[in-house]
This record gives sequence, structure tokens and C-alpha cells, in this order.
Amino acid sequence: MVDFHPGHRRSIRLPGYDYAQAGYYFVTICTWGRSCLFGEVKDAEMCLTQSGEIANQCWDDLVKHYHHISLDTFVVMPNHIHGIIHLKANLDAGEGAGLKPAPTTPGSTKRHGLSEIVRGFKTFSARRINHSRSTPGAPVWQRNYYEHVIRNEKALNQIRQYLLDNPGKWDQDPENPGILKFYTSGRTVVRPDQATTYPADGNSGARLSRKACRPSFTSAPKKPIISIARE
Repeated sequence: MVDFHPGHRRSIRLPGYDYAQAGYYFVTICTWGRSCLFGEVKDAEMCLTQSGEIANQCWDDLVKHYHHISLDTFVVMPNHIHGIIHLKANLDAGEGAGLKPAPTTPGSTKRHGLSEIVRGFKTFSARRINHSRSTPGAPVWQRNYYEHVIRNEKALNQIRQYLLDNPGKWDQDPENPGILKFYTSGRTVVRPDQATTYPADGNSGARLSRKACRPSFTSAPKKPIISIARE
């Protein structure tokens, strides 16, 4: 089962975990201010704006800059993206240097960690999006991002399906700006903006919650990460 829990701006990295090691990682990145910059969902399908197309292309281009990765399932939503990145075990000769200049030392290679790959994607896509909108230097992405270490094949398949189903569940997505979540009496009711007077039990003291995007997966057991060779 895949569900969402409120997140926080504090670091959500696993203490002591090496995010440059081989494995599968699920990543969520939200737009600045949760702005629906990338398009809209119509009839359970995502209709991309030019900015959404750029974000999609920049994600696909990651494999050209980071040769030790492969890209799995990916989806652009109106105000965030979800994707699965596979960091492969072996670094082939001729490794690229990401979105930064290549090393000058002959034969020098570097294995880029997840945070550097995400930072490269955010920087490169923001530059192209701002160029297309004539808004140089404007923030496009949230400062942080959420990642989840995928530990087995069952979890991998669950997350793949979650991404494929995402557009069809936009009307239930906590990141949808047209939705308010009311927490009251230990229950949750989701209502559109115009229904803010209808908390779950009629209690006018219901508290509005609009937390950061942080999907969590309740079914991932603690097993070795799939398809990796430890360095």
C-alpha cells in the first residue's frame, strides 16, 4: 500500500546511508510554492505545458550526463514530479561528469550520488524553464526533495504502479491546490476549496493541514536493496 504522510522541511535522509551506492531510489520534487507550473490533469491524463515538457525532457537527459544511472518509471504532475532512479553498480570507463565540466585529470572518474543528480536536474531544468518564460533566476523548485530507498522487488513494483496511477488520483492528491484536508476527531475528510465549511464532524475548529509532499510506503521490509553489488 502507498500513502502520504505529512512531511517537514528538516532533513529526511537516512542517517549514515551512502546515497552514492548502487540501488533503486524513488524521488519526489515539488515546484516552488506548489505552483501548478507543469500543466493540468484532464480525464485522468496529464496535459503538459511547455515547462512540463522541459521538465520531462531534462529528466530523460539525465542518462546522457550520468552514465552510471538508468531511469525507471517517471511522471510529471501539475506541481511535482515523481521518478525512480537506478544507480548501477559498476562505473564504466569514459564516465561523464554530470552537468558539470568533465574532470581534467586523464582517466579520472567520479560516481555521483543521488543528491548531486537531483541537484543537477533541478538546476538544468530550472535554467531551461526560466529561459522559455523569460524569467531568469526565478525559483522553479522547492529547496529540498524527498527520496525513498527501494529495498526489494515488491516495493519497486508497488511504486511503479503508484506512479502510473498518479494522474488518475489527482483529485485525491494532497498536493492538489484544489483540495483541503481536515483533521478532526482522528478522521480525515477531503473536500474541494468551496467546501471549507464541512469538517468531518461539523466541528468548526477543524484544523487545515497543507504539509510538504512526502509520500511514504508502509510495506517496505528491511531487506537488502535489490539488484546491487556492494562496493
